[in-house]
Amino acid sequence: MGDTNGQVVAGGDGLGNRLNQLNQPTDVLIDKETDSLIICELGNRRVVRWSRRSGAAQGEILIHNIRCLGLAMDDQRYLYISHTDKNEVRRYQIGDKNGTLVAGGNGKGAGLNQLNYPTYIFVDQQQTVYVSDRDNHRVMKWNKGAKEGIVVAGGQGQGNALTQLSYPNGLLVDTLGEFITTEKNETRYILLLNKNLFISTYLFYTHQDQQFVIHVQVCINQ
Repeated sequence: MGDTNGQVVAGGDGLGNRLNQLNQPTDVLIDKETDSLIICELGNRRVVRWSRRSGAAQGEILIHNIRCLGLAMDDQRYLYISHTDKNEVRRYQIGDKNGTLVAGGNGKGAGLNQLNYPTYIFVDQQQTVYVSDRDNHRVMKWNKGAKEGIVVAGGQGQGNALTQLSYPNGLLVDTLGEFITTEKNETRYILLLNKNLFISTYLFYTHQDQQFVIHVQVCINQ
């Protein structure tokens, strides 16, 4: 805490598709077992892994030809990725290229078995998947093995009423099942918290065609 400058931990060598570059990174997580970052690159249509050990100059491709926005990892190290063009979320073992469908996958739509531009996701210890279903203006909950989801926020059309969401994006769920989501077109955060929240996170930064990831820490006090 107290740092005034970030540290580049991935990218920083200009916009591009080389393994030392990033193009529109959208989400990132830490794989503690390998001490590495796993990053969704929307612009390069790939998921890459960057070692956090000093001296790592480039990443490695885990999955390619995928239009992804959000990703998460469960306690068994399964990787969950939102496919915005296919309107679905898939689960992958590290090294798997195809994955298993866990949410959506029935075409674009507003049915309980459908998604419409899924963005960011969260997975709890029971492998329940929460999805920001952006263009349906709702957050969906998919229990493990379920064929359809449950609306847990929004779903009442786009708007700024407390029962509505407007293009939900970022998503975080605590151990009590309460969650935080942010909205693209509304200047507000939807906060459902009963305790202080400390987040160690990563931000994506672009400056003069330099795209990279920096580490920051945020403390939210209720």
